[in-house]
Amino acid sequence: QVHVVESGGGSVQAGGSLRLSCTASASVTISMAWFRQPPGKEREGVAAIDSYNVSTKYADSVKGRFTISKDSARDTLYLQMNDLKPEDTALYYCAASIHSGLPPLDAKWGAWYWGQGTQVTVSS
Repeated sequence: QVHVVESGGGSVQAGGSLRLSCTASASVTISMAWFRQPPGKEREGVAAIDSYNVSTKYADSVKGRFTISKDSARDTLYLQMNDLKPEDTALYYCAASIHSGLPPLDAKWGAWYWGQGTQVTVSS
């Protein structure tokens, strides 16, 4: 069992920045990811990182603006979000998996442990 908790959401104007944080309690090295769910839409993958902090992948919509990183010593995941747009408004979820490779950006993958989510609102 992995316990996941996000923090750092908030409201910002378009063009601004936010950094999300996520802590995950696990006895093994874990891979992690960020997902988001815009109002009225399905949950979608944003970015993922493997357990070795070597490989990452991003959704096309956030490439060049968002950066995922992980401090393994602190079991903490970050998502630095720059140049935010109104369409980035969503409930952002952190997810963790005990699988070591680069995980899929698939919210339906059965190996995820989920946090409760943190709201990000971007106004124009």
